[in-house]
Amino acid sequence: MNVRSATIIAITLSIGLTGCDLPTANGAGKLGPFNIVQAGRDGAIPGTCWGNRVTPAIIETVERDFLVQPAQVSTDGRIQQPAIYRKERRQEIVQERQEVWTEIVCPIAMNQDFTASLQRALAVRGYFRGEATGLIDKRTTQAIRKFQSEDGFDEPTLTVASARKLGLIAVPRDPN
Repeated sequence: MNVRSATIIAITLSIGLTGCDLPTANGAGKLGPFNIVQAGRDGAIPGTCWGNRVTPAIIETVERDFLVQPAQVSTDGRIQQPAIYRKERRQEIVQERQEVWTEIVCPIAMNQDFTASLQRALAVRGYFRGEATGLIDKRTTQAIRKFQSEDGFDEPTLTVASARKLGLIAVPRDPN
């Protein structure tokens, strides 16, 4: 088996182990509520890969009193007839739908050497236990998820920000 075949098998295994569908013809795969879009999002630099998470709007049913008829007050200030209210239930959006895009390491870049380096980097930081095999297995995806969850990204898909934090991808220089 050559390195390319091993890489394809490793990527396929990682996709299968994490509940992800294989990429479709349009370059998209699905990982729970996190979508992997290999073609990149609108306006993205060509060759980059992105993932997005769409959180649905949160809608609550609220009950409010609505004034039907105001109180009738005499000229001396006495209430002739109290105000009439009607209870009404309505559904209101408490939190709008949100779509968050995150740049991820492209699956094609996750070759055996890169994955072994990833495993070693996670091991040094106490997130991965075991031998650096270069294969994306369940232990590797769990380590990635745990490492990234500290930054608020609870997914087993390696982000570019996490790869930079681990020293696996160069940090771009400021052109100024």
